Amino acid sequence: MKKSTIWFLAITMVITFVGLLFTQFVYMENMIKMRNEQFTEAVRRSLSDVSRELEREETQKYLQEGLELDIVSGDNDVVGEIFLQPQLSIKSPDGAIKVYPFDELKKYTKSLKQPSGSPSTLTRPSQLSASILDVYRNMEDMLHFQYEYQRKLIDRVIINILGEAASRPILERVDTLRLKEYVKVALENNGLNLPFELAVIDNKGKVVYHSQDYNPAIANNLLFSQIIFSNDPPGRRNTLRVYFPTKNDYLFDSVRFIIPSFIFTFIMLVTFTFTLIIVFRQKKLTDMKNDFINNMTHEFKTPISTISLAAQMLNDSAMTKSPQMMQHISGVINDETRRLRLQVEKVLQMSMFDRQKAQLKLHEVDVNDLIAGVMSTFKIKVEKFGGSIDADLAAEDMVIAADDMHFTNVIFNLLDNAVKYRREDVPLSLFISTRIIADDKVEISIRDNGIGIKKDDLKKIFDKFYRVSTGNRHDVKGFGLGLAYVHKIIKDHNGDIRAESELNEGSTFIITLPLIKK
Repeated sequence: MKKSTIWFLAITMVITFVGLLFTQFVYMENMIKMRNEQFTEAVRRSLSDVSRELEREETQKYLQEGLELDIVSGDNDVVGEIFLQPQLSIKSPDGAIKVYPFDELKKYTKSLKQPSGSPSTLTRPSQLSASILDVYRNMEDMLHFQYEYQRKLIDRVIINILGEAASRPILERVDTLRLKEYVKVALENNGLNLPFELAVIDNKGKVVYHSQDYNPAIANNLLFSQIIFSNDPPGRRNTLRVYFPTKNDYLFDSVRFIIPSFIFTFIMLVTFTFTLIIVFRQKKLTDMKNDFINNMTHEFKTPISTISLAAQMLNDSAMTKSPQMMQHISGVINDETRRLRLQVEKVLQMSMFDRQKAQLKLHEVDVNDLIAGVMSTFKIKVEKFGGSIDADLAAEDMVIAADDMHFTNVIFNLLDNAVKYRREDVPLSLFISTRIIADDKVEISIRDNGIGIKKDDLKKIFDKFYRVSTGNRHDVKGFGLGLAYVHKIIKDHNGDIRAESELNEGSTFIITLPLIKK
């Protein structure tokens, strides 16, 4: 599959997942917002109902007190008499006035609807001096008098409420024992059945009453306020404050079913991302393996061609007659055979990458002695290119648990890379040093003055099959396995390796290994 196709599928799936997550998030946010608006409206409606109920209760109280006061005082005006003892005066044709109690008059009007011969407490209409129209007109006047009296009575009650109620302390106007019940009933009537806490604030901003678990710190964030008696003067108004400790739970109840869907979608996105990373790694690994096969083919082709040519020369009888030529040909065959064997060994060394851990034969190894042995062998190759190799191995008791064969290969590989990536215009200079750090670790430093490594490549040089670009350098061959092998062996020895480099200034490889404690 082409890399562009993988990128297209990846971008499409990422956009799809992100869009799905965004849609779910927006839906959940809108649901919570709508639920919160409904909750707020229901609470405000409930508190408004409570305020009206308290106003109605106070008005009823003052009205009852006003009626009882007027009845006890016994006003002697005409309106009062009519209200206390309803009656009707009817004038006869001879000018005489007869007074009928209102209850008796109602019985009379009822008798008009009864069949003829029914008993009646009043005389028939013919015996009355006034007509039926006059009777009803007088009844209407009497009802008007009663209305005027009660209107004046209610006016006096309202004046008392406006003049006296607003000046009284709020706790005298509100029954705190019944207040919480009023709020609870109002909330239930508006579809809210959840715990709440309340407080009453007087006109000076002081809390004069609060429920048992009222917490001002929590109330500041979840508070709902309502003026208790809205008709009071602005400077004397009292406030009812209510908050709901479980408000957030109430709001999220409506979207809890979305949360699992959101989580599953997020897990799918993470899984897809992880899968995508693996695909790209596999793609990169495939490209590296293809490069490895191409390099390996080239590396094997050259010595095989040389050996084949030498073999053909041996078939020539003229060549066999010259001992010097025979020695030269045999030397060529021997060198190329050794070169092939080294390449095969490098490939075989990488077979351990398929295992979780290499099979190491550990025993006590003196780091300084091992490095000194490698330097004596490698010195000839360095001097061949006009270079030098020096060391500072002054530290003592540098004993580690290591597989000497693999660890020797590690040092050889690092020194061989320094020779490969040397600068042509500067004599090669290698320096190896050892020192003890943290009293229980040994640090081995191998520094060269070669072409260096770019910062972008430093992060990848220990990856299998990865090879740093060498520009126009065509004499540097390899499989990209050397540093990967070094990294794995050091890790299997419970150590660590890192590289420091500056382009055109050289590189330093630093190995840290645990010492054997005495």
